[in-house]
Order: sequence, then C-alpha cells, then structure tokens
Amino acid sequence: MLASTLLGTDPPRLPVAFLVRTGALFGLSQGAVRTALSRLGAAGEVSTDGDGWYSLTGELVQRQQRQRQSRAAQTDEWSGRWTMAVVDAGARSAGERAELRAAMARLRLGELREGVWLRPDNLDHDRLPAASQVVDAQCRWFLVEPSVSLDAPEADLVAQLWDLPAWSVRAVELRRRVHELSPRLEAGDHEALAPGFVLSAAVLRHFGADPLLPRELLDRRWPGAALRADYERYDRSYRELLASWVDGSTGGWDGGSAVAAPAPATIEPS
Repeated sequence: MLASTLLGTDPPRLPVAFLVRTGALFGLSQGAVRTALSRLGAAGEVSTDGDGWYSLTGELVQRQQRQRQSRAAQTDEWSGRWTMAVVDAGARSAGERAELRAAMARLRLGELREGVWLRPDNLDHDRLPAASQVVDAQCRWFLVEPSVSLDAPEADLVAQLWDLPAWSVRAVELRRRVHELSPRLEAGDHEALAPGFVLSAAVLRHFGADPLLPRELLDRRWPGAALRADYERYDRSYRELLASWVDGSTGGWDGGSAVAAPAPATIEPS
C-alpha cells in the first residue's frame, strides 16, 4: 500500500505524515507504517532524506515509468509493419526465460509460438530501455509484413496474440465502477477513499495489460479511450479528496495537494 501511494505521486516523494495518514484508511497504525517503510528501505525500494520524506528508488521508479506510459497510451502512426523478436538459439536458464517473458509483456509483444514474439510497429522503440536491453540480450529483432489473405486476415493474428474481448469486457466493468464511485468522491465522502484506492489500482493495472494496438486493428467500440477519459476525471476527484483527508488530520502538510491516485506495485502484470 505504501509503495502504491508513492507510485501514484509524481515525483514519487512524500512526507511520512502523509503515508501514515493514508495507511489509516486501511486500519494501519503509525507503528505498522513506519515498520513497513523501514523494510522497504532495507529492500532498496525507498530512500529517506532523514527529514521525514520518503522517495521511491530502484526498480519501482521504472515501474512508475511503465505505469505512466500505460495510462497515457501514446502510439505512433502505423505503417502496416510488425516488430518481431526471435529468441537466439542456445540454452537459457529458467531465470533468463522468466526475465524475457516479463520484458516482452512490458514491451507489449505477444507470443506467436515458443521463441517468436511480435506486435504492430506503432510504439516508440525507446520507450522502455531496461526491458529492451533484456530482449536485446536474448533475441534478434526484425520488421516484418505478415502475409494477409481472406483466409487468414490480420484480425486472426491479433486474436492469437491477445484476448481483446476479455480486455474489453473488463474495461466496461471498470467504467461502470468508476461511474458509481465518482459521485461519492465529488461529494467529499471520505468513506469512498479506501474502495477508491482499490479501484484506482484495478484500472491502472488494466491499462498495463492494454496491448496498445493501432486503431486499424481494433473494433470501433474498443473501450480503451473511454476508460482513460473516465479515469482522468475520477483521478482528479480522488486526489482532491485524499488531500483533504490528509490535511484534516495533519493540519496541512508541506507538499501541496498534487497527490495522484495510487497504483499498486504488487499486482502489475509481468
């Protein structure tokens, strides 16, 4: 929960008073929060400047970058070509294979068959350098143009790589929940903060599973843009209410009120 709160803040740096107050939403005592912060520090996931402020460090900073990109969903114009990564011949350890799968998921490539991954070439190649380095170490990259016919349309290839109907159904359900909870946030109902935290986590995790395909390959009713627009409005209301919750307890804090809705670090797709 603490890592999530920091992940949802830009820059990912908060005073301990804010973190303690956020922990109270879930019944966590001040002692429990401080113990958890100590353990995060020992694991190299947060650092403190000694003045009561904590910042994300290490891999969690990269995770925030991935989360930000998932939420923005920025794509390039699509030329019709696909990016393909083919695993090099030779033995690899179980750890290397797992690391490669995680990197492919972060880069939003789908697995066509063992050792062959691809996606439409519509994303910035330099978007996630750390993940690209993992793939570079184990694969060779190609730009390809799939053979398309009436018997094998491109939609069939997309369906092999991603379960778009399942993503769409889940997105519609999340939109419904956002619409149900938003009026409580806008009305200043502090009891909505805890379920709102969980819902924010679910939406941001779902953004991370969006393959970010070109519009040419998506159904015209694809709900990705609508979910993102709904979430932007929801997020503003959540941040304002969370800031008022913290201020009501601490008498204000030296950090302003620009607190983004949190996104959990522990359930990001990998």
